[in-house]
Amino acid sequence: MKAYEVNFDGLIGPTHNYAGLSRGNLASTSHGGQKSNPKQAARQGLAKMKLLAELGVKQAILPPQPRPDLEFLRRLGFTGTDAQVIERAAADAPQMLATAYSASSMWAANAATVSPSFDTGDHRVHITPANLISQQHRSLETKTTWQNLRHVFGDEKHFAVHEPFPSASHLSDEGAANHTRLCRAHGEPGIEIFTYGRVASATSAATPLRQPAGRTREACETIARLHGLGSRQTIFVQQSPDAINAGVFHNDVIAVGNENVLLCHEQAWIDMPQRIDQIGTAFERTTGEPLTVIEVKASQVSLEDAVRSYLFNSQVVTLPDGSMAIICPIEAMECDSTRAFLDDLLTRDTPIRSRHVVDLRQSMNNGGGPACLRLRVVLTEEELAAVNPNALWTPQRHQWLVAHVERTYRDELSFEDLADPAFIEESRAAAAALVMMLDRDR
Repeated sequence: MKAYEVNFDGLIGPTHNYAGLSRGNLASTSHGGQKSNPKQAARQGLAKMKLLAELGVKQAILPPQPRPDLEFLRRLGFTGTDAQVIERAAADAPQMLATAYSASSMWAANAATVSPSFDTGDHRVHITPANLISQQHRSLETKTTWQNLRHVFGDEKHFAVHEPFPSASHLSDEGAANHTRLCRAHGEPGIEIFTYGRVASATSAATPLRQPAGRTREACETIARLHGLGSRQTIFVQQSPDAINAGVFHNDVIAVGNENVLLCHEQAWIDMPQRIDQIGTAFERTTGEPLTVIEVKASQVSLEDAVRSYLFNSQVVTLPDGSMAIICPIEAMECDSTRAFLDDLLTRDTPIRSRHVVDLRQSMNNGGGPACLRLRVVLTEEELAAVNPNALWTPQRHQWLVAHVERTYRDELSFEDLADPAFIEESRAAAAALVMMLDRDR
């Protein structure tokens, strides 16, 4: 059956700032306190969407969430007018103010976990929004993400959008950034790999963690049940503690898969040789064909270089001619080891035949690369027709968004700007117009 992988990219919002809120994300913490450029950030994200669309990859857009989240600040005891709430939070709890202004919903890979209708028990697309409770600023996104996804995927004949999990540590979930689907072709059944950082109900004997391990095995197993996935097509693997401690806060910083290709670092998972065998066996059993595994050795690319360059946070996509392309951040070309690997990759006999380099420095400085910015959703032609059409990328919508960003986003944003009550209405108005995009034709 004809099917497409549609990339739903999160549009970077007008409050994009460097507050260094994500513990375990080295790029985020190292740039904390620096000035950001929301206008440039949004331009860069939009340019990536345009590139993918021009390559023939189906592209869609998720709007930024309105910020600041004053309800959050009021729940923390800050009272008075909106301006007073902002002023008091800036004085007494600056990190909470930065949390309320966070634009982190732009990293749509964390929005939800998606299983296509080819894999699920009732043959609908199943979507479970992530609760994101391991990071306070990201946990504020969950309710609005759920509402947005229901708005985009509202046809219950084709889609099942589940409620997010309760805010319980045993069910900590971080979405598709820790989920990989492999298949012979997008329009055929595949296997789904769920990566977890810890088992909440047991004490692990693995290397002690110095950085947060967000997703639990219990959350992975719950998603698989909700989505009606069969046990033979579902694999649960534990992320390497060494990788987590090195700054691999999500699995998509150390591995990426597309159709019959798995590109991964040799330190991605615990018991790596056994995991590769397990994944390969499940893939061949499901598809009847061998899996192409491109395993990068630590002698080629160290964990430090993998994290610094975001090599594995590249997007690997299938083009209309059936070949694959890798969409990598410019940082991967500026690191000697990852550039050498990418140069060599294109000489090898793999489905990956072309490379495109994107400049996402504003997002990268905050800890998110090309793959972080998109939620992958495999859809049949009938399912694609049932998606809210106003979420789909078009040249006209792109032009409108670029013009809106140029008109309403700032060239520079610092913490002092967040503390200015006048920025409340400015940021709200800029984001509100983008949210309304889902309700109007462009």
